[in-house]
Amino acid sequence: MSFKCIIFNTCVKYNDSSLFVNDNVADTADRGLQFPDLCYKHLTSFVFSHNTIKKYWLLMASLESIGRFILQITASLRDTIYFALLVITRIFQLSSYNSATRTVLVNQIYFTSVQIIPAFLTASIIFGSLFIGIVFHALKGLGLSDYLGNVLMGLIVTEISPLFTVLLLTLRSASAINAEIAVMKVNNELHSLEAFRIDVINYLLLPRIINGMVSMVLLYSLFSIVLLISGIVFSGVIFGMSMDAYTNILLNSANFYDIVLTLVKCALFGFFITLIPIRFGLRTSDELTSIPVAVSSGMVNVFAAIIIIEVLLLITKII
Repeated sequence: MSFKCIIFNTCVKYNDSSLFVNDNVADTADRGLQFPDLCYKHLTSFVFSHNTIKKYWLLMASLESIGRFILQITASLRDTIYFALLVITRIFQLSSYNSATRTVLVNQIYFTSVQIIPAFLTASIIFGSLFIGIVFHALKGLGLSDYLGNVLMGLIVTEISPLFTVLLLTLRSASAINAEIAVMKVNNELHSLEAFRIDVINYLLLPRIINGMVSMVLLYSLFSIVLLISGIVFSGVIFGMSMDAYTNILLNSANFYDIVLTLVKCALFGFFITLIPIRFGLRTSDELTSIPVAVSSGMVNVFAAIIIIEVLLLITKII
Protein backbone atom coordinates (compact mmCIF):
# COMPACT_ATOMS: atom_id res chain seq x y z
CA MET A 1 0.00 0.00 0.00
CA SER A 2 1.39 3.41 -0.96
CA PHE A 3 1.94 6.28 1.46
CA LYS A 4 -0.85 8.33 -0.13
CA CYS A 5 -3.29 5.42 0.27
CA ILE A 6 -2.47 5.21 3.96
CA ILE A 7 -3.14 8.94 4.28
CA PHE A 8 -6.38 8.54 2.35
CA ASN A 9 -7.65 5.86 4.72
CA THR A 10 -6.67 8.00 7.70
CA CYS A 11 -8.41 11.06 6.30
CA VAL A 12 -11.57 9.09 5.51
CA LYS A 13 -11.60 7.68 9.03
CA TYR A 14 -11.32 11.09 10.64
CA ASN A 15 -13.01 13.14 7.92
CA ASP A 16 -15.96 14.31 9.99
CA SER A 17 -14.01 15.12 13.13
CA SER A 18 -10.61 16.53 12.31
CA LEU A 19 -8.98 17.13 8.96
CA PHE A 20 -11.51 17.81 6.23
CA VAL A 21 -15.19 18.37 5.51
CA ASN A 22 -17.32 17.31 2.54
CA ASP A 23 -16.96 20.66 0.84
CA ASN A 24 -13.22 20.05 0.55
CA VAL A 25 -13.90 16.87 -1.39
CA ALA A 26 -16.14 18.77 -3.78
CA ASP A 27 -13.49 21.44 -4.21
CA THR A 28 -10.88 18.87 -5.03
CA ALA A 29 -13.09 17.33 -7.64
CA ASP A 30 -13.64 20.74 -9.26
CA ARG A 31 -9.87 21.34 -9.36
CA GLY A 32 -9.23 17.89 -10.74
CA LEU A 33 -7.40 16.76 -7.59
CA GLN A 34 -7.87 13.39 -5.96
CA PHE A 35 -8.95 13.29 -2.33
CA PRO A 36 -5.82 11.42 -1.20
CA ASP A 37 -3.69 14.11 -2.85
CA LEU A 38 -5.43 16.81 -0.81
CA CYS A 39 -5.05 14.78 2.39
CA TYR A 40 -1.37 14.31 1.65
CA LYS A 41 -0.90 18.01 0.96
CA HIS A 42 -2.61 19.19 4.15
CA LEU A 43 -1.02 16.56 6.35
CA THR A 44 2.50 17.32 5.14
CA SER A 45 1.78 21.03 5.69
CA PHE A 46 0.68 20.26 9.23
CA VAL A 47 3.81 18.16 9.93
CA PHE A 48 6.05 20.91 8.51
CA SER A 49 4.34 23.53 10.67
CA HIS A 50 4.68 21.32 13.75
CA ASN A 51 8.41 20.82 13.13
CA THR A 52 8.89 24.55 12.65
CA ILE A 53 7.20 25.30 15.98
CA LYS A 54 9.27 22.60 17.67
CA LYS A 55 12.52 24.07 16.32
CA TYR A 56 11.39 27.54 17.41
CA TRP A 57 10.77 26.40 20.99
CA LEU A 58 14.07 24.53 21.08
CA LEU A 59 15.83 27.70 19.95
CA MET A 60 14.02 29.75 22.58
CA ALA A 61 14.88 27.20 25.27
CA SER A 62 18.55 27.31 24.26
CA LEU A 63 18.60 31.11 24.33
CA GLU A 64 16.90 31.07 27.73
CA SER A 65 19.51 28.66 29.10
CA ILE A 66 22.35 30.81 27.76
CA GLY A 67 20.79 33.94 29.22
CA ARG A 68 20.27 32.29 32.60
CA PHE A 69 23.90 31.12 32.61
CA ILE A 70 25.16 34.63 31.75
CA LEU A 71 23.02 36.15 34.51
CA GLN A 72 24.35 33.63 37.03
CA ILE A 73 27.94 34.33 36.02
CA THR A 74 27.34 38.08 36.21
CA ALA A 75 25.70 37.85 39.63
CA SER A 76 28.49 35.61 40.95
CA LEU A 77 31.17 37.96 39.63
CA ARG A 78 29.40 40.96 41.13
CA ASP A 79 29.13 39.29 44.54
CA THR A 80 32.78 38.23 44.42
CA ILE A 81 33.95 41.75 43.56
CA TYR A 82 31.81 43.23 46.34
CA PHE A 83 33.16 40.72 48.87
CA ALA A 84 36.73 41.37 47.69
CA LEU A 85 36.32 45.13 48.11
CA LEU A 86 34.92 44.59 51.59
CA VAL A 87 37.91 42.44 52.58
CA ILE A 88 40.42 44.87 51.02
CA THR A 89 38.85 47.69 53.02
CA ARG A 90 39.28 45.69 56.21
CA ILE A 91 42.89 44.84 55.33
CA PHE A 92 43.86 48.52 55.33
CA GLN A 93 42.03 49.31 58.58
CA LEU A 94 44.34 49.21 61.60
CA SER A 95 41.36 48.50 63.87
CA SER A 96 40.98 45.10 62.20
CA TYR A 97 44.23 43.82 63.70
CA ASN A 98 43.39 43.15 67.32
CA SER A 99 45.20 40.57 69.42
CA ALA A 100 42.84 37.73 68.47
CA THR A 101 43.23 38.48 64.75
CA ARG A 102 47.02 38.56 65.04
CA THR A 103 47.05 35.25 66.89
CA VAL A 104 44.88 33.57 64.26
CA LEU A 105 47.04 35.06 61.50
CA VAL A 106 50.27 33.70 63.01
CA ASN A 107 48.69 30.25 63.44
CA GLN A 108 47.41 30.25 59.86
CA ILE A 109 50.84 31.17 58.46
CA TYR A 110 52.39 28.39 60.55
CA PHE A 111 49.87 25.80 59.34
CA THR A 112 50.09 26.87 55.68
CA SER A 113 53.72 27.88 55.17
CA VAL A 114 55.78 26.18 57.88
CA GLN A 115 54.19 22.76 58.18
CA ILE A 116 54.24 22.26 54.42
CA ILE A 117 57.96 23.02 54.02
CA PRO A 118 59.26 19.41 54.08
CA ALA A 119 56.74 18.15 51.51
CA PHE A 120 57.04 21.34 49.47
CA LEU A 121 60.83 21.18 49.39
CA THR A 122 60.73 17.55 48.30
CA ALA A 123 58.28 18.28 45.50
CA SER A 124 60.24 21.39 44.49
CA ILE A 125 63.56 19.52 44.27
CA ILE A 126 62.08 16.64 42.26
CA PHE A 127 60.01 18.74 39.89
CA GLY A 128 62.55 21.57 39.64
CA SER A 129 65.47 19.26 38.87
CA LEU A 130 63.53 17.36 36.22
CA PHE A 131 62.20 20.51 34.61
CA ILE A 132 65.52 22.36 34.65
CA GLY A 133 67.34 19.32 33.24
CA ILE A 134 64.82 18.90 30.41
CA VAL A 135 64.86 22.62 29.51
CA PHE A 136 68.66 22.89 29.58
CA HIS A 137 69.06 19.74 27.51
CA ALA A 138 66.54 21.07 24.96
CA LEU A 139 68.33 24.41 24.76
CA LYS A 140 71.64 22.68 24.10
CA GLY A 141 70.12 20.41 21.47
CA LEU A 142 68.53 23.35 19.67
CA GLY A 143 71.67 25.47 19.85
CA LEU A 144 69.98 28.13 21.99
CA SER A 145 72.50 28.30 24.79
CA ASP A 146 72.65 32.07 24.48
CA TYR A 147 69.02 32.27 25.64
CA LEU A 148 69.67 30.42 28.88
CA GLY A 149 69.25 33.48 31.09
CA ASN A 150 66.09 34.63 29.30
CA VAL A 151 64.51 31.20 29.70
CA LEU A 152 65.45 30.99 33.37
CA MET A 153 64.27 34.44 34.41
CA GLY A 154 61.62 35.12 31.78
CA LEU A 155 59.89 31.73 31.78
CA ILE A 156 60.85 29.53 34.70
CA VAL A 157 61.08 32.07 37.51
CA THR A 158 58.26 34.39 36.43
CA GLU A 159 55.78 31.91 34.94
CA ILE A 160 56.43 28.29 35.94
CA SER A 161 57.28 28.93 39.60
CA PRO A 162 54.11 30.92 40.46
CA LEU A 163 51.92 28.42 38.62
CA PHE A 164 53.45 25.40 40.35
CA THR A 165 53.21 27.09 43.75
CA VAL A 166 49.61 28.21 43.39
CA LEU A 167 48.51 24.75 42.24
CA LEU A 168 50.09 23.08 45.25
CA LEU A 169 48.72 25.67 47.63
CA THR A 170 45.26 25.43 46.09
CA LEU A 171 45.12 21.65 46.36
CA ARG A 172 46.34 21.67 49.96
CA SER A 173 44.92 24.81 51.59
CA ALA A 174 42.13 26.27 49.45
CA SER A 175 40.06 23.10 49.53
CA ALA A 176 40.62 22.81 53.30
CA ILE A 177 39.49 26.40 53.87
CA ASN A 178 36.41 25.83 51.73
CA ALA A 179 35.42 22.72 53.67
CA GLU A 180 36.20 24.38 57.01
CA ILE A 181 33.99 27.41 56.39
CA ALA A 182 31.21 25.24 54.96
CA VAL A 183 31.21 22.97 58.03
CA MET A 184 31.19 25.98 60.34
CA LYS A 185 28.22 27.41 58.44
CA VAL A 186 26.27 24.15 58.65
CA ASN A 187 27.01 23.77 62.38
CA ASN A 188 25.89 27.38 63.03
CA GLU A 189 29.31 28.26 64.45
CA LEU A 190 29.29 31.55 62.56
CA HIS A 191 26.02 32.51 64.25
CA SER A 192 27.58 31.63 67.58
CA LEU A 193 30.47 34.02 66.90
CA GLU A 194 28.01 36.76 65.95
CA ALA A 195 26.00 36.07 69.11
CA PHE A 196 29.12 36.82 71.16
CA ARG A 197 29.61 40.01 69.08
CA ILE A 198 32.77 38.71 67.45
CA ASP A 199 33.42 40.20 64.02
CA VAL A 200 33.47 37.18 61.70
CA ILE A 201 35.39 39.00 58.96
CA ASN A 202 38.15 40.28 61.23
CA TYR A 203 38.49 37.16 63.35
CA LEU A 204 37.82 34.36 60.87
CA LEU A 205 38.16 35.52 57.26
CA LEU A 206 40.78 38.26 57.24
CA PRO A 207 43.63 36.18 58.78
CA ARG A 208 43.06 33.39 56.25
CA ILE A 209 43.12 35.73 53.28
CA ILE A 210 46.25 37.57 54.44
CA ASN A 211 47.83 34.20 55.16
CA GLY A 212 47.08 33.11 51.60
CA MET A 213 48.86 36.15 50.18
CA VAL A 214 51.89 35.88 52.49
CA SER A 215 52.23 32.11 52.09
CA MET A 216 51.96 32.33 48.32
CA VAL A 217 54.78 34.87 48.09
CA LEU A 218 57.02 32.98 50.54
CA LEU A 219 56.53 29.56 48.94
CA TYR A 220 57.02 31.02 45.47
CA SER A 221 60.32 32.52 46.59
CA LEU A 222 61.39 29.19 48.08
CA PHE A 223 60.53 27.29 44.91
CA SER A 224 62.36 29.83 42.73
CA ILE A 225 65.49 29.48 44.88
CA VAL A 226 65.34 25.69 44.51
CA LEU A 227 65.02 26.05 40.73
CA LEU A 228 67.95 28.44 40.50
CA ILE A 229 70.13 26.15 42.63
CA SER A 230 69.20 23.25 40.38
CA GLY A 231 70.19 25.46 37.47
CA ILE A 232 73.69 25.83 38.93
CA VAL A 233 74.13 22.06 38.96
CA PHE A 234 72.70 21.37 35.51
CA SER A 235 74.44 24.33 33.85
CA GLY A 236 77.76 22.90 35.00
CA VAL A 237 76.91 19.35 33.90
CA ILE A 238 75.29 20.17 30.54
CA PHE A 239 77.05 23.38 29.47
CA GLY A 240 80.25 23.13 31.50
CA MET A 241 79.48 26.55 32.94
CA SER A 242 81.10 27.90 36.09
CA MET A 243 79.05 29.31 38.95
CA ASP A 244 80.32 32.87 38.29
CA ALA A 245 79.28 32.71 34.64
CA TYR A 246 75.88 31.32 35.63
CA THR A 247 75.39 34.10 38.17
CA ASN A 248 76.35 36.80 35.64
CA ILE A 249 73.86 35.39 33.13
CA LEU A 250 71.07 35.52 35.72
CA LEU A 251 71.90 39.08 36.78
CA ASN A 252 72.05 40.30 33.18
CA SER A 253 68.72 38.62 32.35
CA ALA A 254 66.85 39.78 35.46
CA ASN A 255 64.18 42.41 34.85
CA PHE A 256 63.01 44.39 37.87
CA TYR A 257 59.59 45.06 36.32
CA ASP A 258 59.00 41.36 35.64
CA ILE A 259 59.99 40.43 39.20
CA VAL A 260 57.64 43.03 40.71
CA LEU A 261 54.83 41.91 38.39
CA THR A 262 55.43 38.30 39.43
CA LEU A 263 55.22 39.20 43.12
CA VAL A 264 51.97 41.05 42.45
CA LYS A 265 50.67 37.99 40.61
CA CYS A 266 51.56 35.77 43.56
CA ALA A 267 49.75 38.11 45.94
CA LEU A 268 46.68 38.07 43.70
CA PHE A 269 46.83 34.29 43.52
CA GLY A 270 47.00 34.05 47.29
CA PHE A 271 44.16 36.54 47.70
CA PHE A 272 41.70 34.79 45.40
CA ILE A 273 42.52 31.17 46.25
CA THR A 274 41.40 31.96 49.80
CA LEU A 275 38.68 34.53 49.09
CA ILE A 276 36.70 32.35 46.67
CA PRO A 277 36.63 29.22 48.90
CA ILE A 278 35.54 31.37 51.84
CA ARG A 279 32.77 32.94 49.80
CA PHE A 280 31.43 29.59 48.59
CA GLY A 281 31.70 28.18 52.09
CA LEU A 282 29.56 31.04 53.39
CA ARG A 283 26.94 30.28 50.73
CA THR A 284 26.42 26.77 52.08
CA SER A 285 22.91 25.96 53.28
CA ASP A 286 22.09 24.32 56.61
CA GLU A 287 22.18 20.79 55.15
CA LEU A 288 25.23 18.53 55.38
CA THR A 289 24.77 17.46 51.76
CA SER A 290 25.48 21.02 50.63
CA ILE A 291 29.09 20.87 51.88
CA PRO A 292 30.56 18.82 48.98
CA VAL A 293 28.61 20.95 46.50
CA ALA A 294 30.08 24.12 47.99
CA VAL A 295 33.60 22.67 47.99
CA SER A 296 33.44 21.47 44.38
CA SER A 297 31.92 24.75 43.16
CA GLY A 298 34.50 26.76 45.06
CA MET A 299 37.42 24.77 43.66
CA VAL A 300 36.14 25.08 40.09
CA ASN A 301 35.91 28.85 40.49
CA VAL A 302 39.38 28.97 42.08
CA PHE A 303 40.97 27.30 39.07
CA ALA A 304 39.00 29.60 36.76
CA ALA A 305 40.33 32.61 38.70
CA ILE A 306 43.90 31.30 38.40
CA ILE A 307 43.57 31.03 34.63
CA ILE A 308 42.01 34.50 34.33
CA ILE A 309 44.73 36.16 36.46
CA GLU A 310 47.46 34.36 34.51
CA VAL A 311 46.05 35.43 31.15
CA LEU A 312 45.43 39.04 32.17
CA LEU A 313 48.92 39.52 33.60
CA LEU A 314 50.47 37.82 30.59
CA ILE A 315 48.65 40.28 28.35
CA THR A 316 49.89 43.12 30.57
CA LYS A 317 53.44 41.89 30.24
CA ILE A 318 53.17 41.64 26.44
CA ILE A 319 51.70 45.14 26.14
